[in-house]
Amino acid sequence: MRIRIVDAFADRPFAGNPAGVLLLDRFPEDGWLQNVAMEVNHAETAFAHPLPEGGEADWGLRWFTPVAEVAMCGHATLATAHVLHNTGAHEGPVRFATRSGVLVATPREDGSITLDFPTAPLTPVEIPDGVAEALGAEPLGAFDTGPNVGDLLLELADEKTVHGLAPDLKALGTHSRRGIIATARAEDPARGYDFLSRCFFPNVGIDEDPVTGSAHTALAPFWSERLGRAELTGLQASRRSGRIRTELRGDRTLLSGRAVTVIEGELIA
Repeated sequence: MRIRIVDAFADRPFAGNPAGVLLLDRFPEDGWLQNVAMEVNHAETAFAHPLPEGGEADWGLRWFTPVAEVAMCGHATLATAHVLHNTGAHEGPVRFATRSGVLVATPREDGSITLDFPTAPLTPVEIPDGVAEALGAEPLGAFDTGPNVGDLLLELADEKTVHGLAPDLKALGTHSRRGIIATARAEDPARGYDFLSRCFFPNVGIDEDPVTGSAHTALAPFWSERLGRAELTGLQASRRSGRIRTELRGDRTLLSGRAVTVIEGELIA
């Protein structure tokens, strides 16, 4: 079967977030899926197969990190939609049946793809004891992001603080189910982004995720409320870096970006 590595939320190779993508006839047993994801060893590997016509979705979709299956993944969904459209396996908007409900990916005339995801519910919480020491910065506030995302969102003082983080990942992993989203307002929106973030997910085998679509379902409502606009652009300030255009629509969040296939090969295992 064909296996592809796609850089998502990127307009050039070796940027954004790489994801493995496999199109299957059906889902094999879970152990095989996990072993393939471990072998690919990217933040997520996506597995998709076509569903019967006439249902609420067109393709089944699951996502695995090297150590666990996850409930939601934005960049691997974007990567899968990119592969479906580029190979001719699907035309127009594609509806994915996932653990987070039906997610829709719509190709745009400019070459980007827009994902329709559930907006993460944000609940203010007390800043946990020890999280500032683990992160290496004092948060201004903390928010639970709900069951689909499963992160602790921490607002930091400024852009410089986000860029300078060097957390104790083992200690950081004790404060949420998946990990930590650290975010701050952009210092200069003229640079093309309104807020920035970094995401650390040691509990699912990802020290720092390059660009995280699911985190932006929490970042979009967080910053839309503070900046007074429904449409924003977020920069994820990892070493690879990437930008996500967000649009808040109540209980749904639209995430837009591009993707580039960088490797295509044959899986023989």
